[in-house]
Amino acid sequence: MNGHALQRDINRLLAAVERLEEALNEGLDNPLAIDGTIQRFEFTYELMWKALKRLLEARGARHATPRDVFRAAYQAGMLDDEQTWLRLLDMRNKTSHTYKESTAQEVYRGIQETFPVINETARKVHLLAAQEER
Repeated sequence: MNGHALQRDINRLLAAVERLEEALNEGLDNPLAIDGTIQRFEFTYELMWKALKRLLEARGARHATPRDVFRAAYQAGMLDDEQTWLRLLDMRNKTSHTYKESTAQEVYRGIQETFPVINETARKVHLLAAQEER
């Protein structure tokens, strides 16, 4: 595995998590707050599952779908909470197939509730990537 490329991707993930947190701190009186938060969540989610996939590949495992990656990452000890990541997968799928105000608000609330897990997982992935480089 190219450690430099993985570290670059992890840095992008950490930046995306920071940007997601900024969006969550934006007041909901701003009509773009929900849409912007959902967009930042989508970026963060994509970077996360792909980073986990790369880490699994470094260990010789191949997985094609986000669901498979999250399950394998949980089994490998890379995730502490498989169910939250499967919930995030479902939320991500909702954002990509339709746009309804009620769905957007449901996803936004889910992002708020699960952000601590997203943040914690990003930090853990960062540490795991550093270990892989050694």
